[in-house]
Amino acid sequence: MRYQSTRGNSPQQSFLEILLGGLAPDGGLYLPIEYPKVTKEQLDSWRGLSYADLAYEVLSLYCDDIPEADLRALLRKTYTEQVYCNGRAEDNAKDITPLHWMGEEQGTRIGLLSLSNGPTLAFKDMAMQLLGNLFEYALKKKGQKLNILGATSGDTGSAAEYAMRGKEGVKVFMLSPRGKMSSFQSAQMYSLQDPNIFNLAVAGVFDDCQDIVKAVSNDHAFKANHQIGTVNSINWGRVVAQVVYYFQGYLLATKSSTEKVSFTVPSGNFGNICAGHIARMMGLPIAHLVAATNENDVLDEFFRTGVYRARKSAETLHTSSPSMDISKASNFERFVFDLMGQDGKITAGMFKQVDEAGGFDISKETIFREIGKYGFQSGRSTHQNRLDTIRDIDQRYGVMIDTHTADGVKVAREHLQAGVPMLVLETALPIKFEETIEIALGRPAECPAAFKDIKSLPQRVENMDADVNQVKNFITTHLN
Repeated sequence: MRYQSTRGNSPQQSFLEILLGGLAPDGGLYLPIEYPKVTKEQLDSWRGLSYADLAYEVLSLYCDDIPEADLRALLRKTYTEQVYCNGRAEDNAKDITPLHWMGEEQGTRIGLLSLSNGPTLAFKDMAMQLLGNLFEYALKKKGQKLNILGATSGDTGSAAEYAMRGKEGVKVFMLSPRGKMSSFQSAQMYSLQDPNIFNLAVAGVFDDCQDIVKAVSNDHAFKANHQIGTVNSINWGRVVAQVVYYFQGYLLATKSSTEKVSFTVPSGNFGNICAGHIARMMGLPIAHLVAATNENDVLDEFFRTGVYRARKSAETLHTSSPSMDISKASNFERFVFDLMGQDGKITAGMFKQVDEAGGFDISKETIFREIGKYGFQSGRSTHQNRLDTIRDIDQRYGVMIDTHTADGVKVAREHLQAGVPMLVLETALPIKFEETIEIALGRPAECPAAFKDIKSLPQRVENMDADVNQVKNFITTHLN
C-alpha cells in the first residue's frame, strides 16, 4: 500500500514511512493511492470477531509493511477489556465499543456507539492508544527518537499524553488554548508529571495552536533536525485506526451485510467523520454520514451551501461543546481531494485560497451537486439545543450524555430515515463537561474513581503566546 499527498507534489511512501511524520513535505495530508474494497461476504465473515481481530482485518489492508504477527500482537495489546473499562463497567465491555440502543424514533432505531471507555474517557483513546504502541514499535525498529508536537481543543491532548506516557524514545509537546477547555480536561492534561510530557497553554483558540503545529511541520529543516512528528488527526495513523469502529458499529447494528446504517458524528476538525468517509469508500454499507457541528458551523455551512469559509480566531466562539470550537477543519482536505477526483493540483489551489482569502466557493460548480453521492448531510446545534437534548435523553431513556454527544443526537434526529438505524458516535463521558451537565440536569455527572481527585492534583503547564518561534525555542530547550 502506497500513500500520496493531497497536494500531489510529494513522493509516494509506505505506511511506516508516513506514520511518524504528519504532514507531507508539500503541506498536504496523506491518503492511500486507492481505498481497498471490502465485500459483503468479507463483512459477514467478520461478524463475531473480537475488536482486536476486526482491527487486524481492516488495518492489515493499509499497513502491509508491518508483518502479520507484529500487527496482530500490537492490536491485541491495545484493544483489551482492561484498557477500555475506565469509564464504566459494562456487561458487553468485550465489544470495546459497545452499542446501546436508546429507542425507536420516527420509525427507526437510534443508538449510541460507546467510544469513551478508554483511559481518558473520550473517543480519541480509540486511536491514540494504538498510535502510542505503533510509535514505540516503529521507533525501536528504526533506532530513532520522536518529539511529538500536537494541538488540542480538549480531548486529543490528554489521549495523546496518556498514550505516550513512559514510551521509550518519545517526548510530547502539546499546545492547548488557554482557558478554553473544561476544568476537567485541563486538569487531566496539566496534572501529568511525567518527564516526557510538556503542556503549553497558548493565548488564543485551537486554530492558533493548530496553525503553529502546521508551521513547524512545514519548516522542513527544523522538523528533520528535531525529529518532529504529530499525533493530531492530520496523522494518517490516527484516522485509519478510527475506521475500525465504523465497521464494529455496523456489525453490531445489523444481522446481514445487505442492510444499511447511518452515522451521526459530532464534528469540528473533520477527523472522526473522515474515518467514516473512508469506511464508506471501502464499501461499508453506510446510508448517510451526518456531520453535527456546534455554533462554529464551518462544516455545516459548506455542506448546505458549497461555501467553505474558515473563521478567524476572533470569530471562533467559545461554547459548551469546546472540543468542537474549531473553524478550520484540517481533515476536510482529505474529503475535498476525493471530491476533486484526487487531483492534487486542484486541491492545493483550493487550500491556497483558504490561506490567502479565507475559503473557497464551489456552490455554482457541478461538483457541488455530486457531494450527495458521498452520503454527507449536516446540521448545527446551539447551547440551548444541548441543554434540551441532555435533559430529554436523560428523562426519556435514563441515559446521561455529554455536550458533544448531545449535539450529535440533536442533529441525528433531524436526519432519521425510516428503517435505517442511526448510530450517534459518543464523544466523551459527561464528567468531562460537568459544569454544563449540572446546569442541564441539576445534578453532577458520575465520576470514575480513578479521576475523583483530578482537580486537586498539582498542575504543570507553561503559558505561551501564539508565536511559532516561542514554541520552537521551548522545544529546542527541552530536548536534552
